[in-house]
Amino acid sequence: MLEITIILSLVSFLAGLIDSIAGGGGLLLVPSLLLAGLPPQTALGTNKFAATMGTGTALLNFIRGRKVIWKIAVYGIAFALLGGFSGSKAILSFDNNVVGKVIVFLLPLAAIGVLYPKKRIVSEKSHFSRLDLFLKIPLICFPIGFYDGFFGPGTGSFFILTFYLFLGIGLVHASGTAKVFNFLSNLGALVVFLYEKKVIYLLGVPLALANIAGNYVGSRLVIKKGEKIVRAFLLISLSVLFVSLVWKYFLKSP
Repeated sequence: MLEITIILSLVSFLAGLIDSIAGGGGLLLVPSLLLAGLPPQTALGTNKFAATMGTGTALLNFIRGRKVIWKIAVYGIAFALLGGFSGSKAILSFDNNVVGKVIVFLLPLAAIGVLYPKKRIVSEKSHFSRLDLFLKIPLICFPIGFYDGFFGPGTGSFFILTFYLFLGIGLVHASGTAKVFNFLSNLGALVVFLYEKKVIYLLGVPLALANIAGNYVGSRLVIKKGEKIVRAFLLISLSVLFVSLVWKYFLKSP
């Protein structure tokens, strides 16, 4: 058990590091928890416990660096929370084996969002219309928040991409603002997982500490080629993990 905890803690550190830079850290930790033998719902709950703590740490760094657009955050907070809460309630209504197969299906879709090349823009949008504030932001925050509660990995990347594509926000501020919603949707989902007793604390606490360290280091790194390195690492890791999960839930004999 100690060896497994140490290995998973290292994975959690890398997941936090990756999540703070490009999003998608859960794509490493959730499958790793499943391969360690945790039931799918418990794996999601324990991952959410660690990810919430880690994302909160990255968010503090982005706030200190003034990379959060609070005007967007204020209009989307309630929708991200409600989405995360609703998504986690939905996933808990499924059988564990069904959840495992759903995760296998969602994993490559989430990977596409994480690995999708993000173009940079020069100007930073500072003015937002009523359409942006009252329609676009809720339509972005609720479904992505729901996805975060239902599955989770890749949520940060989806927030960054949609803020960039539909609100015209540069990647740096999109990443900082995304952390607000990512943290809140994590929190909303975590409340449900805690209430339903789907978190293993003996494992969750060391994973949370490792995730916090990874998010702290990653959110402070400003390396121009960092995203390319992360994407390459994710692509290799995801390929191995995806094949392993397909074997576990679809090909392995009962």
